[in-house]
Amino acid sequence: MSTAASPVELRSHVGGAWVEGAGGTLLDHEPARPAELVASGRLLDAAEVDAAVVAAAAAASAWRATSIHARAAVLDRTADVLTGRLEALAVELTREQGKTLAESRAEVGRAIRLLRYNAALADASDGDGYASPRTGERIFTVRVPLGPTAIVTPWNVPIAIPVWKIAPALLYGNTVVWKPARLVPLLALRLMEAFAEAGLPAGVCNLVFANAAAGDALLAHPEIRACSFTGSTDVGRHLIARGAEHGVRVQAEMGGKNAAIVLADADFDHAVEQVASGAMLSTGQRCTATSRVLVERPLFERFAEALAARSARFRVGDPLDPSTEIGPLVSEERRRAVLDAYATARAQGATVLVGGGQLDVDGDGGHYVEPTVVVDVKPDDTVFVDEIFGPLAAVVPFDDLEEAFALANRGRYGLSGAIFTRDLGRAMGAVDAFDVGVLHVNSETCGADPHVPFGGVKDSGSFMREMGTAARDFYTESRTVYLRVPDAAPSSFAIASNRGG
Repeated sequence: MSTAASPVELRSHVGGAWVEGAGGTLLDHEPARPAELVASGRLLDAAEVDAAVVAAAAAASAWRATSIHARAAVLDRTADVLTGRLEALAVELTREQGKTLAESRAEVGRAIRLLRYNAALADASDGDGYASPRTGERIFTVRVPLGPTAIVTPWNVPIAIPVWKIAPALLYGNTVVWKPARLVPLLALRLMEAFAEAGLPAGVCNLVFANAAAGDALLAHPEIRACSFTGSTDVGRHLIARGAEHGVRVQAEMGGKNAAIVLADADFDHAVEQVASGAMLSTGQRCTATSRVLVERPLFERFAEALAARSARFRVGDPLDPSTEIGPLVSEERRRAVLDAYATARAQGATVLVGGGQLDVDGDGGHYVEPTVVVDVKPDDTVFVDEIFGPLAAVVPFDDLEEAFALANRGRYGLSGAIFTRDLGRAMGAVDAFDVGVLHVNSETCGADPHVPFGGVKDSGSFMREMGTAARDFYTESRTVYLRVPDAAPSSFAIASNRGG
């Protein structure tokens, strides 16, 4: 079906004003119908990006002085705006990113939930109290904002990931310069519109459509105090190094090569369904997607065949069609990379049980590939160690749990993992032996809730987690206060016990 309409005009948002940009052209094409243009505009040049940081710095003092409950109210009002536009936003998200309508609705809903969750944290404690060894003195800590913060977000989750970074940054009193991925500018524009409509003061959040060099420029800017990044490991490691060079705190969530361990005592049908979902949905374009499936040898052949059969039943097609389960990859560049990975797997000796090629859907030239399951994979093969970011699962047998953990921990990544078993002892053993930041027991490797820390180890993440109380720890610093009133009797520190009834 054609979705042709006039392209949306893209503008950056700097210091409370919508800015056309003096840089290169920005074109946003539809992955399912690449000939159709979803949105277009211009990038900011270096001077305009600098102006965004200056605007964030100018707004920092007043925003910091705004009460946390007033800041939270802006987040709640932003959630109200998104709620009223959920269906329209889901359609636009599907058109520009390619994920199915069901996944897009869920993502917009998740963004709303993240805004509500962070707004509710205004009532949480912002420090701790301590006894003093000195009479007439109290010691306590408070959390204070860092200041202007750079936010760099990816194309695979174009509204929920920006919200889970920006919402806590704003709640805790920081101002923001936000650079979204160039493949998904429309949802970034819509989120910025919602913030503005909700009454976010000028300069508190600045949206910059800019080229890759802007990330370096932001970290080198003397006004930027912190940077939160989600994207590739190579870029993340570069930003961490740049942050260290310039004294900027960097939180980075990077690549993953996530393994699911399936033991012989697992609930077979449940494990097949969970692994298939984790590997294939969202076209495999999730940092937490399952890409390696380690199966205890007595179950191996049966499980591999069942996973291949289940993967073949997913309906690949137009993501705007409600019956579609898997849409296209986000770009032709990404499709070529995934097809190259399929070819490399074959060249290194893998046997393809299902998939392994590209698809033509409705003759529209969309970036579709087949969900793919391979076996006969060696631990040093590219398909076993490299992040593919497509619907591809490599199934490998193991003989004992020690071997399974050794295989799962092999390589540079350590974001998410899963183990399927009915044995509580073996499940608890995985808590210590599985070298990941997020461990799932009897559920797929994908998923992260707003109230718990999220992030990986090794080359999957920096040392600072996201979401939950971890977000507060990243976006603030602790200040210790020694409070003494000269010549005051200890009783003068008492608090009236009848306050509030």
